[in-house]
Amino acid sequence: MVSPAASRTSPSGIRRIVAASLVGTTIEWYDFFLYGSAAALVFNTLFFPASDPLVGTLLAFLTYAVGFAARPIGGVVFGHFGDRIGRKRLLVVSLLMMGGATFAIGLLPTHAAVGGAAPVLLTVLRLVQGFALGGEWGGAVLLVAEHGDERHRGFWASWPQAGAPGGNLLATGVLALLAAVQSDEAFLAWGWRVPFLLSGVLVVVGLWIRVSVSESPAFLEARARAEAEEAAGVRQRPPVVEVLRSGRRGVLTAIGVRLGENVSYYVLTAFLLVYVTVHLHLPKGDALNAVLIGSAVHFVTIPLWGALSDRIGRRAVTLVGSVGMAGWAFAFFALLDSRSFPVIATAVTAGLLLHGAMYGPQAAFISEMFDTRVRYSGASMGSQVASIIGGALAPIIAVELLKEYGSSVPVSLYLCAAALITTVTAFVARETRGRSLDRAARTAAPVPVKG
Repeated sequence: MVSPAASRTSPSGIRRIVAASLVGTTIEWYDFFLYGSAAALVFNTLFFPASDPLVGTLLAFLTYAVGFAARPIGGVVFGHFGDRIGRKRLLVVSLLMMGGATFAIGLLPTHAAVGGAAPVLLTVLRLVQGFALGGEWGGAVLLVAEHGDERHRGFWASWPQAGAPGGNLLATGVLALLAAVQSDEAFLAWGWRVPFLLSGVLVVVGLWIRVSVSESPAFLEARARAEAEEAAGVRQRPPVVEVLRSGRRGVLTAIGVRLGENVSYYVLTAFLLVYVTVHLHLPKGDALNAVLIGSAVHFVTIPLWGALSDRIGRRAVTLVGSVGMAGWAFAFFALLDSRSFPVIATAVTAGLLLHGAMYGPQAAFISEMFDTRVRYSGASMGSQVASIIGGALAPIIAVELLKEYGSSVPVSLYLCAAALITTVTAFVARETRGRSLDRAARTAAPVPVKG
C-alpha cells in the first residue's frame, strides 16, 4: 500500500528530487574525496614533509581522518534541525559549507611558505568539510526516500548513494587529467590547486538545482502533527534524545551495516593509491585510472543493486556484498601485486561492484529503521559513527599495517573482519523492505506535559 505522503509525488517530481539529491551529493563527495586523493598523492610532500614517504602519508591521512571525526557532530546538529525545520534548508547549508571549505583549501599556503601554520589551516578546513558531509548524507537520502513509494524506494533512494562514486569519479578524473598533461613538478607547484578551486563553480550549479525542489511530504505531515500536539500542551522530546531512547537498535544496526562497506571503500580507493604508488612503485596515473574505471562501473551499478533490494530485500543484497567482500579482501591485493594495469583495474572494479551491493540498498534500509520525527537524526547518527570507526581509520590502519609488516596480508585480514561484522549485522537485522515511512510517522510517542 502506497502511503499518502508518497502518493502526492508524481513520477516527474520524484525524478526532479532524485536529480537534485544526486547532483548535490556528487559535488559534496567530490569535495570530500578530492582531499583523500590529494592526501595520498601530494599533501604528504606539501604539508607534511618527511624523510620517509609512508610517514608523511600517514600524517596526511591523520588530517584526512579528522574530517570523519567531525561527521557525527555534523550529523547530530544537522539531524536536529533537519527533523525540526526540514531536510531541504539543511541541504543548502551543507553544500555551502563544503564548497567553501574546499575552495579555501585550493588557496592555502604550503609548509614551505608558512611552516607549521599550513597543516593547522588544512586541518581546520578538513573539519568544516567533515561537519558539512555529516549532515549531507542523511538529508539527501531522506529527501528522496520520503518522496518515493515503498515499492521502488530502494531504487530511487540509491541514486543519492551513486553520488559517492560520482564524486570520486569526478575528483579522480580531474586529478588523472592533470597528472597526464602536467609534469610532476608543475602538479606539485600549482596543478593540485585546480580541482579544489573548481569546487566553487560546482557549488553554484548544485545550489541552483537544490533550491528548486520541494520539501519532503512525510516531514511536512510529521511537523504539522507535532505543531498541533505542542499547541495542545504536549511536549516534544529533542530528536537526539528520542533516538537514544527508542531508536538504539536502529542506530546500532546502521553502524554494523555500514562498517564493512566503509572500510572496504576507503581501502579500495584511498589506500589503493598509497599501495600502488609507494609500495609497488608504479606511476600514480595507473592508480588514478584504475579508480576512475572502477568508479564508473560503481556509479552505474549502485541503482541496480537498489532496485534488486526492492525485489528480494535489503538484507539479502547487503549479504551478497559483505560475504563477497570478505573473500575478495585476499584476491584484491594478490591481483594488485601483478603490477599489470588491466589486472589492477579489474581488481578495483570487482571490489567496487561488491561494495555497491552493500551500499546500494543502504539508503532505504537505514531510512526505514526510524520514525519520521527523528529519521534525520537517527540515520545520520548511525551512519556517521560508522564513518569514524570504518572510513576514518581504514586508510590509517592499512598504512600502519603495511609499514609494520611490509605485506598486504594483515590489510586483507582487517578488510575481511570488517566485512564479516556487516555480514553478521545484516543476518540478524529485521527486514525493512515495504515499510511505510508515513505509518512510522504516526507511531511517534509524544510526552504529555504534567500539570
